[in-house]
Amino acid sequence: MTETSLTPHRIRSFHPRRGRVGPQREDAFDRLWPAFGVQVKEGVWESTFGRRAPLVVEIGSGMGETTARMAAADPQRDYLAVEVHHAGIANLLALIEQEGLTNVRVARGDALTLLSHMLPPGGVDAVHVFFPDPWPKARHHKRRLIAPGNIPIITRALRPGGTLHCATDWPAYAEVMLEVLGSAPGLRNTTQGYAQRPATRPVTKFEQRGIDAGRPIADLIFTRA
Repeated sequence: MTETSLTPHRIRSFHPRRGRVGPQREDAFDRLWPAFGVQVKEGVWESTFGRRAPLVVEIGSGMGETTARMAAADPQRDYLAVEVHHAGIANLLALIEQEGLTNVRVARGDALTLLSHMLPPGGVDAVHVFFPDPWPKARHHKRRLIAPGNIPIITRALRPGGTLHCATDWPAYAEVMLEVLGSAPGLRNTTQGYAQRPATRPVTKFEQRGIDAGRPIADLIFTRA
């Protein structure tokens, strides 16, 4: 994949894996991908939503439950979920059909390439980064998504007043996020330190496991100046 000119020699923050997909989810992928899928590549994306509405980009949508629930409760905005793992993409496509969602599309590939090459500057109403891989080993910290070299790409994609909402259950990563975002040009923290989880962000199964294990959950909500 060609690296964006905004981030020369950028290191990927993800490691693609196929994973196991049941026959029902594989069938959903085969049937629904042509209508709801977006392949990340260089070149402007021609929206298939069929309307002009504020756009939310979710980076790392996992199995898609959060995307589906938020989109169902927020029909006035369109949701573009970005994921690299086939199982998660297939599951979200199945949820789109199951819930009858018309305001969700699923992009496969590198979210930073999508933001820097496929979407116009200032064209995104909100970016969601919920529970990204913390890459806890020190030698892997360079792979973290919320890092100084990546924030200009996210900021560029947001409209003025647009929101970057991150969440993590990894305290050390939360501290890094707060420092990186707090010092990023063009971003403003909406509160002092960490934010309260808004009611619009549902608690995911992954998050609940962290809560049950006693890990604190940190939300960070910044806006573009």
